Amino acid sequence: MLEATKQEKLRREGAEEELVQMREKLIDLANAAKAAKIPVIITIDGWAAAGKGSQIAKLIKYMDPRFYNVEPIRIPNELEKRKPWMHRYWMKLPKQGEFLILDGSWFSDNVKSYMHGSIDKDEYKRRIADVNTFERQLHDDGYLIIKLFLHITQKEQKKRLEKLASDEFTRWRVDEHDFVNNKNYDKILKRYEKTLEATNTEAAPWHIIPANDRFTAQYEIMRIVTEAIEGACEAKASGKPYIMPNDFPLTKYTPPKFDMVKTKKLAAINMNKELTEEQYRAKLKKYQSRLFELQNICYQRKIPVVIAYEGWDAGGKGGNIKRVASSLDPRGYEVKPIAAPEPSELARHYLWRFWTRLENDGHFTIFDRTWYGRVMVEPIEGFTPKERADMAYQEMNEFERWLTDWGAVVIKFWINIDKDEQYRRFKERENTPSKQWKITDEDWRNREKWDEYEKAVDRMVKLTSTDFAPWTVVEGNDKKYARIKALKTICDRLEERLGL
Repeated sequence: MLEATKQEKLRREGAEEELVQMREKLIDLANAAKAAKIPVIITIDGWAAAGKGSQIAKLIKYMDPRFYNVEPIRIPNELEKRKPWMHRYWMKLPKQGEFLILDGSWFSDNVKSYMHGSIDKDEYKRRIADVNTFERQLHDDGYLIIKLFLHITQKEQKKRLEKLASDEFTRWRVDEHDFVNNKNYDKILKRYEKTLEATNTEAAPWHIIPANDRFTAQYEIMRIVTEAIEGACEAKASGKPYIMPNDFPLTKYTPPKFDMVKTKKLAAINMNKELTEEQYRAKLKKYQSRLFELQNICYQRKIPVVIAYEGWDAGGKGGNIKRVASSLDPRGYEVKPIAAPEPSELARHYLWRFWTRLENDGHFTIFDRTWYGRVMVEPIEGFTPKERADMAYQEMNEFERWLTDWGAVVIKFWINIDKDEQYRRFKERENTPSKQWKITDEDWRNREKWDEYEKAVDRMVKLTSTDFAPWTVVEGNDKKYARIKALKTICDRLEERLGL
């Protein structure tokens, strides 16, 4: 891709007038993207001294500053290192109709980490797969991703580096590594080439910008950006996905496959499980004490723990979570209650609000309801089209794979009760003043769709019970039994992970 790119210089005659027209067009297209609620991500990568900063400045000059954000991508800081490597990119996702312009990206992050020895070859390859999956998820959700690589020759790079280093106002922008890299230009070019080819997919193809001549680079960037936004807006209006034109052979993307564990349907589960008060007290003390010990070991080893709770209304999630949380050092966990998404959350990929709630490594993140609302509540209640919800099973498995690759232990509970027990608890809540806030008309409406929800849960458990993040269905008719089973499951999973 890079070797095939010729450094041809555009003749300014005629091209300058076209550039002015494209600038004016970009203003209208940005408004059209906002009206169509298309989130746009523009990544500008390239060689050191290729002019990324100046080209970004020329691009945004003709855009409404209220609707774009420019983010430089540098070496991750200590806090970012305590999260999954893709976390900082999920955090930056723009809202629908807004633009995110990145100086650098997950591309340069990955290449530099590998070239500097921060990650080995296996990790580098895994991250390439992560990038392709990330971009596919965003594309499927309606994001427009425009990836630009500014390419200059070794001779041109050396000339620019020397010029920057000779000026007292710009010498801070270069260091000795830039000159060393220039001497190793051919070696770095090969790594860039391989990475560009591996991430040149239909969801987010690369555009190589010949940047020896700054005017030519500016013209090409403006042309590609305006054509892409116009194409995306036209596709959105016609109800079709937008496939961006590409000048190079695309890499065939195959979504990752996962090994699943065998599961049972809810109706086949024996719900006659219970504990006496004496048994409950003894086991509660045993497992809470053990969990406290395991939390300390996880903290010392910087192992993150993600616990996800789902279940029927009135199933007892709150009481179950309380017994887990009361076992833990409060400095090392957060409980994240998940309600209906806020407007800012609805305007982004649905997984965004879960990425943003992850605690640091060594800490526990406990979700009271989760990303699985995407395949239960949302399609049943008509909030999300069925075909889009069906795509979420793969996406959620990928999300949990990212978490486990980060080092997390992912523990998922479905708190199960039967229909009669739910009715009894609903009536108890209605008749108990201190519990009346827990029961709403919506709970009763959802109960009318019990059979529909049960089918959705069975499918969810079957399709997302991977060997690295299996579901545990907890028999919840007896709250005491349910609490002990959850505590024991957490302890067992942590001991397995810690090798204890």
